[in-house]
Amino acid sequence: MYSSVFSASILGMEIRGVQVEADVSNGLPSFVMVGYASTQVKEAQDRVKTALKNVGISLPPKRMIVNLAPADLRKEGAGFDLPVAIAILAAMGIVPEEALKGLIVVGEVGLDGTINPVSGVLPVAIYGQEQGFTRCMVPWENIREGGMLTGIQMVGVRNLTDVLHYFQDTEKYLAELPKKEADAKETSEEWEYPLDFSEIHGQPGAKRAAEIAVSGFHNLLLVGPPGAGKSMTAKRIPTILPPLTEEEKLEVTKIYSIAGLLSGRRPVMGRRPYRAPHHTVSPQALAGGGKNPKPGEITLAHRGVLFLDEMPEFSRKSLEILRQPLEDKEIILARVNGTYTFPANVLLVAAMNPCPCGYFPDRTRCACQMREVNRYMGKISRPLLDRIDLCVEVSEVSYRELSAGEPEESSAQIRARVLQVHRRQQERFAGSSLRFNGDMQPSDIEKYCQVTREGKELLERMYAAMHLSARAYHRILKVSRTIADMAGEEQVNGSHIREALGYRLTEG
Repeated sequence: MYSSVFSASILGMEIRGVQVEADVSNGLPSFVMVGYASTQVKEAQDRVKTALKNVGISLPPKRMIVNLAPADLRKEGAGFDLPVAIAILAAMGIVPEEALKGLIVVGEVGLDGTINPVSGVLPVAIYGQEQGFTRCMVPWENIREGGMLTGIQMVGVRNLTDVLHYFQDTEKYLAELPKKEADAKETSEEWEYPLDFSEIHGQPGAKRAAEIAVSGFHNLLLVGPPGAGKSMTAKRIPTILPPLTEEEKLEVTKIYSIAGLLSGRRPVMGRRPYRAPHHTVSPQALAGGGKNPKPGEITLAHRGVLFLDEMPEFSRKSLEILRQPLEDKEIILARVNGTYTFPANVLLVAAMNPCPCGYFPDRTRCACQMREVNRYMGKISRPLLDRIDLCVEVSEVSYRELSAGEPEESSAQIRARVLQVHRRQQERFAGSSLRFNGDMQPSDIEKYCQVTREGKELLERMYAAMHLSARAYHRILKVSRTIADMAGEEQVNGSHIREALGYRLTEG
């Protein structure tokens, strides 16, 4: 007897439908699995056979063939266990074929019949919704991921016994589901950061630059001696980030679901991500990769912050990977099996010392030769520096600033201003795909950045004097637009451009 059930395979960020077919017929007893399956998928036959035996279902001594179609698509992961089990049960006549219509299934089966959680449930559910499926059967631990969707019914199962109960009396099982889902659809946990900008004494320039960076989603580089507060400032940037929109929340949660970084405690990404990889990170870990490419640190920071502390200590190869995603807001990986596109719209925040010892140009403490200083700074290429909108010097804090005891501005106060600037940008970009000033392309800059005559004259003079590139010119205008928004002004004037120019790291 023949049966089939639908599942899905994850290729990078793309979801491809897979039809799991099973045929049980007379012949020499065997269990064969075909359809370009990885070793992990082929092992499903042993897991499924043992699990069915342990829940009281003995497979008949017949010839069983399971096919995963299309045959030219490689299948990875243990998520095919549950659809294989259901397809076999349907082929044996235990599960009615009609009950499989409109159903997409994913899940791993344990030897005792337990349905274990898998990664990528949310994107599979989104795919099922787009393809017209009305129900999605998933492991119970994964049901809270799918709770974000309203157009498809999520059916959570704990074990194969639950699966049988569902198919034997669907209405009764579904009648109990709303009560279960009430527990499953708890709102995502909002984590309070233990850090706050009020803990930073002094450093008005670094705080101002951080506020501008977050207000317009502009890349930021902090340069200064050890202990001046570069990392301290960067680690507090998440406390002033705006909340994720519902669309962004779904987008980020989908990435973390594919990466397998969601859990029962954190089923939904409620805050913008903050990633701070160590400087020993490999290019593959930063960009993403593997036989079946997974999201790297750049993609995991999508819609949030990617912090690179001690930037010159990163390998040149790793740093150069950033050039394309910082410009295109996505990263494209070409592999033998295909080309994979990962989202990479990140706010890059980097910190570095001015020289190997960290104290240049203070010659009372710095003994570095100029060639050593130039070699150290040269570890970051000019094309990459050109993509960084704001560069600010973080000087050492004086004893008076540390011991004054005067209250500093809190993250809540800064965040309130940031949200006001974001509301202005939302009104300006209403009806377009843009969200922040940093997202603007050259054509958008001409439309949304209205510069006064004074500002244009200043830009014309400084373009040649500072040896600006076309990219730098456009980035200066984007930063100027954000500074004008912070001041509540519609036009970009000379003072806004002058401040933006002051944040550029020029030649020499």
